[in-house]
Amino acid sequence: MSPASPGALAGHAPPDPGSAATGSAVITDPRRQRLVLIAMCTALVAVVGSVSGLNVAQQAMAADLGASQSTLLWIINGYTVALAALLLPLGAIGDRWGRKWLLVGGLVLFSAANLVAAMAASASVVLVARIVAGAGAALIMPVTLSTITSSFPADRKAQAIGIWTGFAGAGGIIGLFASSLIVDELTWPWVFALPIALSAIALVLTVASVGNSKEDHAGRFDIGGSVLSALAIGGLVLGIHEGPEKGWTDPLTVAGIVVGVVALLAFVAWERRQEHPLLDVRVFADRSLAAGSVTLVVVFGIMFGLFLVLLQYLQAVLGYSALRSASGLLPMAVMLMGLSSVAPRLAGRFGNRQMLVAGLGTFTAGLVVLAMMASADGGYWSVLPGLVIIGAGLGLSMTPGTTAITGALPEERQGVASALNDTVRELGGALGVALLGSMLNSGYRSGVSDLAGTLPEGAYEPVREGIGRALAVAGDPATPPDVARDVLATAGEAFVDGWRTSMWFGVALAAGALLYVLLRGPGPEADPGGEVLLVDGSADGPEAAVDADGAPALVPAPA
Repeated sequence: MSPASPGALAGHAPPDPGSAATGSAVITDPRRQRLVLIAMCTALVAVVGSVSGLNVAQQAMAADLGASQSTLLWIINGYTVALAALLLPLGAIGDRWGRKWLLVGGLVLFSAANLVAAMAASASVVLVARIVAGAGAALIMPVTLSTITSSFPADRKAQAIGIWTGFAGAGGIIGLFASSLIVDELTWPWVFALPIALSAIALVLTVASVGNSKEDHAGRFDIGGSVLSALAIGGLVLGIHEGPEKGWTDPLTVAGIVVGVVALLAFVAWERRQEHPLLDVRVFADRSLAAGSVTLVVVFGIMFGLFLVLLQYLQAVLGYSALRSASGLLPMAVMLMGLSSVAPRLAGRFGNRQMLVAGLGTFTAGLVVLAMMASADGGYWSVLPGLVIIGAGLGLSMTPGTTAITGALPEERQGVASALNDTVRELGGALGVALLGSMLNSGYRSGVSDLAGTLPEGAYEPVREGIGRALAVAGDPATPPDVARDVLATAGEAFVDGWRTSMWFGVALAAGALLYVLLRGPGPEADPGGEVLLVDGSADGPEAAVDADGAPALVPAPA
């Protein structure tokens, strides 16, 4: 076995002689760097904001289009499923055929799909347009990060990734806030105007400022791995999304999870046999990459679950409008974005491992504060301290988590690295919404069980379905005033109790991630690259070094 080259990174062979970087896009001009960063972050917010922005328009769409709750759910989730399923293969295509023009094509497709959705006269047209927009988003999202990692010089790359990370985390809040303002002041089709406008700005800046970087690969594109990865991620995200709404034994939920798990196992087996894999699964032997992936899955899962619960709390329990509810999330977004831009400098001084530990520790503490203080009577001030601390933890942990993933793969695979980073985030978000949402619903239903014998005939089941339906029952003229007061008080308390339970579950998840980083995170001597898996770059294909027991041989990253 030949010795590994200095460029050999975790689970990934050095570039083939027939795989070389072309069209190098490293930018040294500060002004052009700023324009590229603005373009990438604008495109990113358009994509991420579209995940959450449509939530506030559900009732208006149902009234105008006659859409059922199931159809509305598909309109929202269809975008996410298409986005998550296509991230890995489209990220690899950008590496091979040019990141700039893949981004341009994605922005055009994304804008066109949103325009069709805005002009649609039926729910079915909106649904198809949203799925197409998700495919366009999958063209855009991984390229925004891989363009930054391939365009910025080493001394500016970490700070640029930190800014990108801040917008990736806060983009959902920005989308909610802007969409709430639009829904309150205009009509629901104008919600689609925001991603169109952001895409147009990003398109102009991309064409004018972004260089086209790509890699020449001698090997064939991994079509089998691309299909299996799309089925695996798409199936899992679909099943996880449908579970809380339709039930975990519903045929669609079960089918999605079964297809996802089987395809994931097949993907791992397939990739191990490929000379030019879509994703060399041995990269997960790198402790830095594994710690970054665990961190992002947990923090994004809890963050998106928190968005789901907090908006209902602000609107249904405190009686806030959509815009005021979205504004309630802004303190967390300010902390997140501010610390994300500072985190690279802190990581450079203290190390990635210390930043992951500090971020997860702060994040866990914020969840504890939120779980202990949140109440129906305490109002917004009972949740604000926890939100600020959670925002700080997110800002400190997201950037080193992202850097750990992108830094584990070489430059010619940055599209795949970026897509892996985005896939981890999307999967974590789907898991968080499903798990925390299910725990909230279970706690709420247990809390309102005392109302079963006190409500008019036929009123208990709607109240049991959720706090939104409980408010409708309380506002029904047929409900006696004293019963309406009991429904409001009991439903509010039951919701907060269920929320506290879900937050304590989030505390357990965050503490588990913190323990994992402490025990299995990158060693302090290996920052920023962590430990690496030696790889033999022979002509017969990559072969990992092993120790005496046959386990992957990990050694400190070369200087």
